Amino acid sequence: MSATPDTTLPVQPVHQLPVRSEAQRWLVTGLWLEEAVGVIGAEPKCCKSFLALDLAVAVASGTPCLRHFPVPQAGRVLLYAAEDALHIVRRRLEGICAAAGLTLQELDVQVITAPTVRLDLPADRSRLAHTVEQLKPRLLVLDPFVRLHRIDENASGEVAPLLAYLRELQRCHHLAVLVVHHAKKGGARIRAGQALRGSSEFHAWGDSNLYLRRFGNELTLTVEHRAAPSMPPIHLELAQRGESLALELRTAADSASQIPPPSSVNERILYALSHADRPVPASELRALCSVRKATFYAQLDELARSGRLVRSPEGYRLAITA
Repeated sequence: MSATPDTTLPVQPVHQLPVRSEAQRWLVTGLWLEEAVGVIGAEPKCCKSFLALDLAVAVASGTPCLRHFPVPQAGRVLLYAAEDALHIVRRRLEGICAAAGLTLQELDVQVITAPTVRLDLPADRSRLAHTVEQLKPRLLVLDPFVRLHRIDENASGEVAPLLAYLRELQRCHHLAVLVVHHAKKGGARIRAGQALRGSSEFHAWGDSNLYLRRFGNELTLTVEHRAAPSMPPIHLELAQRGESLALELRTAADSASQIPPPSSVNERILYALSHADRPVPASELRALCSVRKATFYAQLDELARSGRLVRSPEGYRLAITA
């Protein structure tokens, strides 16, 4: 008996699989892959929520995360901050915006205000899926995982279905999913991925994972990707600038040595301009990017036409995307 379409799985020849250009690989260059699921993990008081919000501001505005990591394309962010009161979420976002030279009105960040969202309940999973379908965010931030369920986080059989639901959400709606999760007590002394609290499913699930660790007064960020090289550890600090409070790379000198050079021409241009404090003439920008003349100007024109760069008599700068 021959199989009918309803009884077989869809297949496609390998040469017909979709191709993604280097410039489309990143949601936040170096930190988070496009349409990746993953975890920000750390022990308490290691600024997990500040880092998650900094990523949210960067994606929503198209400005560099931590003022250094470029965002190739801005997009809407959907945020659920389960542990913090809404006025605290607003104050933290205002501080990060101030550090980035933005205002809240420039951000397309939609905040879920429901008192509880439990991913172990079919009704709540359905409501979240319908919200994602309606708002079409590029990034969904859930902070923290422990407030999203009443399961045993140590039981793989209970954790796996919740993570599978988030993976399905990512695949169906083509968005990135970032989950804030706690690390074990004393986790700073063991490998970052193994330090996540509960089942090993968390570490295995992530396409992009960020780990924060505190050693005395030192705050260190470790980056891990499933399908891209990682960078050396990055040293951060939670800095007070006037009334603003936001994470920053510890020193400008550190940041230059910590961030690997982007691989595509578009990423090199965006990277160079994200580190400039003024418009950069095209000739100077090409020297910074070390790219052949024809390729460089073609990509520069493409970025300007797409609205990601602004051209002026003084040179080029990154566009601020509302």
